[in-house]
Amino acid sequence: MSARIERLVTSGTFSLDGGTWDVDNNVWIVGDDSEVIVIDPAHDAAAVAKAVDGRAVKMILLTHGHDDHVRAARETARLLDAPIRLHPDDRMLWDAVHEEAPDGQIADGDVFEVAGVELEAVHTPGHSPGSVSFVAPALGAVFTGDTLFQGGPGATGRSYSDFPTIVESIRTRLLTLPDETVVHTGHGDTTRIGDEAPHLQEWIDRGH
Repeated sequence: MSARIERLVTSGTFSLDGGTWDVDNNVWIVGDDSEVIVIDPAHDAAAVAKAVDGRAVKMILLTHGHDDHVRAARETARLLDAPIRLHPDDRMLWDAVHEEAPDGQIADGDVFEVAGVELEAVHTPGHSPGSVSFVAPALGAVFTGDTLFQGGPGATGRSYSDFPTIVESIRTRLLTLPDETVVHTGHGDTTRIGDEAPHLQEWIDRGH
């Protein structure tokens, strides 16, 4: 059975800088009928465990440390008996939610293998200092968390975020991927690199 990508949408809240908002998050499950990697198990650990449906979970990978993406991670890890990895530059966001550290770190260039395919970690700061995207060439996919959405960059109006940095990350680390690469986002619909690349200058001119 070849590897595939499954999406689960969960609902909850995102809180930062004294505000709280309702959000729907994409949880990505990558693998086959035997083993998977889970990316950003947001809000509902039981729903994620149900979607995994007894398959072995090699790793829980976090694209960044905002609380909507990490709050349910520890409970999910317990249910799935899987280690959690996060880029160390987002530890301050993780530590605001959890007392116990993640089980491991993510570094630029790390490669995670599941079901015969590889996911390469690409450091894409801007939305947060430790934001990471995961590129899966064999699946024609990239998992961008909240760095790149359909229609442009992720939000940069809150603490620890920076618009010029996110634009540079997208320009140098993501838009260099093949045009047909499917962008699996942290919220909302998927897009393609080729659909977003022509709008880079518009984002820069907009400045936010």
